[in-house]
Amino acid sequence: MSLPTELASIFRVKQKSYKMVLVLSMIGIWRETQQRFISLDSIAERFLSYCRDREVNNLVVDIPPNSMASRWSEVSATQVKAILDTPIDALRSILAKNDRNELTFTYAIWDGGEEVLTELERYANRELEAYYTQLQSNSFSLKEHLSQILLTYRTAKQEPFANHPLGTAFRRTIPEGIRQYPFISDHIRVQGSVGQGNWATVPWIALMDTRLTGSTQYGEYLVYLFAEDMSSVYLTFNQGVTKPIRDHGRRAGYTYLENKVDQIRKQLPLVGFTKDDRIELTTSGLGHDYQVSTVAYVRYDSNNLPENEQLVADLQRMMEDYQVYVQSQLQTAHEEVDDQIEDEESEEVETLSVTERLSQIRSFIQNRGFSYPDGLIENFYLSIKTKPFVILAGISGTGKTKLVKLFAEAMGATVQNGQFALIPVRPDWSDPSDLLGYKDLSGTFRPGRLTEVLYEASKPENRSKPYFICLDEMNLARVEHYFSDLLSVLETQEWRDDEIATAPLISAASLSSEEDQQKYGDLSIPDNVYFMGTVNMDETTHPFSKKVLDRANTIEFNYINLLQLPDEVRGETITEAVAPNSFLRSDFLQLVDALHENRELISETTQSLAQLNEILEGIHAHVGFRVRDSVSFYMIYNRRDNLMSADEAFDLQLLQKILPRIQGSSSAVRRVLLELLKVCLDRPLAINELMEDLSPVYNEAELLNTQSQIKYPQSARKIVFMLRRLEEDGFTSYWLS
Repeated sequence: MSLPTELASIFRVKQKSYKMVLVLSMIGIWRETQQRFISLDSIAERFLSYCRDREVNNLVVDIPPNSMASRWSEVSATQVKAILDTPIDALRSILAKNDRNELTFTYAIWDGGEEVLTELERYANRELEAYYTQLQSNSFSLKEHLSQILLTYRTAKQEPFANHPLGTAFRRTIPEGIRQYPFISDHIRVQGSVGQGNWATVPWIALMDTRLTGSTQYGEYLVYLFAEDMSSVYLTFNQGVTKPIRDHGRRAGYTYLENKVDQIRKQLPLVGFTKDDRIELTTSGLGHDYQVSTVAYVRYDSNNLPENEQLVADLQRMMEDYQVYVQSQLQTAHEEVDDQIEDEESEEVETLSVTERLSQIRSFIQNRGFSYPDGLIENFYLSIKTKPFVILAGISGTGKTKLVKLFAEAMGATVQNGQFALIPVRPDWSDPSDLLGYKDLSGTFRPGRLTEVLYEASKPENRSKPYFICLDEMNLARVEHYFSDLLSVLETQEWRDDEIATAPLISAASLSSEEDQQKYGDLSIPDNVYFMGTVNMDETTHPFSKKVLDRANTIEFNYINLLQLPDEVRGETITEAVAPNSFLRSDFLQLVDALHENRELISETTQSLAQLNEILEGIHAHVGFRVRDSVSFYMIYNRRDNLMSADEAFDLQLLQKILPRIQGSSSAVRRVLLELLKVCLDRPLAINELMEDLSPVYNEAELLNTQSQIKYPQSARKIVFMLRRLEEDGFTSYWLS
């Protein structure tokens, strides 16, 4: 038999074997005891026994977390229970935990009987075997790659920069290999660079804790630095030099960096590492900057590289020191939360990784009795992060408004504290006054609900808190009539003193009283405000112009599984975890901001969009630079936090940024949809024949049954719907009505 839908993809995302071993442990205990509720102690013992058996028999197995032990024989069952927290949370769609610390499968699984459990067992074993096979075959050698760079980099600098294999090694191969090491946590971002358009004098590979810094321009991180003459490579505990020197000037910037070096050296043991300024990279420029900023290092000469085991051990030891430093900084940030923090250290620190924060949000929503499709929360997050304006579209009653409200509440933004505002749109809105406010007959300014929220969000004490504005049934009135001013102002975003600012929405000169001028004068859209619009598409609503669609991600809520019921087994109530605005705020405003670290991904994304544009030009639906930048940012954020595969992410962007632009009744529209379907299927398509007879693509069920062979399945599904509608109604559009 085939697995139920809720089981078919539970192991799709896996960084370790823990999820599969957990499920197999539970099924094994159930077969022996026939007990549906299994104590976590029993599961931990079974899990530990499995890992120890593989270890004793010299079979490949994930090693324990570095903070616990180096071998499973040294790990206790109590420690295993802590390890299991993450896989239990990841499998929350099929597992439930009660207040007696017992785990069980959800009723939907038990109702399937022994057949479902047997198939689940086979599925877990297959995935586990495939995982171990991949783990064994992916024998990444740090020594081999460092040696290759030292031997070939000087020669490579004489060759064309674009698409050079060394660039791929720095940007992708080596970072992916390093991420496999078990001591590299989810918080660590690994990034390499050989330059921006031209070969760098000193190429590098950095490991940054994203809770501390998101860029090599500031903050503290570990980084491999290669000497200009490739005589050596240094593993260093270092600091970003760009921002301190830019902010303070070179002399004062050097003083700042030197003082920080002294502080860290006194704070950390750094046993086995050199702590001086004799790092020799280049004779001028950046070389001296690195001498000033380096906390500790170990030097490897090109003619005497140690064995791979030693290189990895050195990285692990330095990573342990780095994590001690990170934890101390996070603790300091918590202790000083009520104090005035100066300059660049004033920004609130996010203590959770993106994946941890999203997991908490999913658990919060599920605990409130609501279920959304797999990947929706990640997509919603990426859409907001890309641009602070998201449209949720679909038939009534599918949970669009509820998603916005629950997502906000999970981050600590509620109606009660004023960080969430639901604004119902009225059909008679024809200008921005209903949102922003108006002058009454006496000349007194009457602020609109939106203005009140913007005013509160703009207060200095609130700038680190996210504010959510949900425009309910947004298209009951023409969006361009009442919202165009806000869309235009959003386009004026720019960086000012580490904050994103816009042009004013309300001019002080337009206000009469001094009190209103002080309160609302020159009020702009702060970077902690996020707009969501919910829309239905029927005879009572208005369509969107391309001006609106270009500025938003459109997420559909039309594929409903009425048989999906909330879990009846719940554990303890999950409360919100207050999140800082930095979790959602954009990191990039212009594509040039992202090029330095993401040139290869941006190039790949742009090439894919250019292919789509050639197709869309046939009906004048092609996209411009704004959409290119937005899609690129979405792809960058997705890869940075490893939320989904690149194809899955681009599939969603095709669905949300490209297809909503297509509508019409002509044969040209039909041809464009077929050409796009060909791209989604990633295989030849007899387009000329299909222009006459569309029946071969009508079988949507057949298309969905072969999703695993389709490059962009969600977009393909939507295109099939649009083609069917064109055939049956003589007109088609993205919108379901």
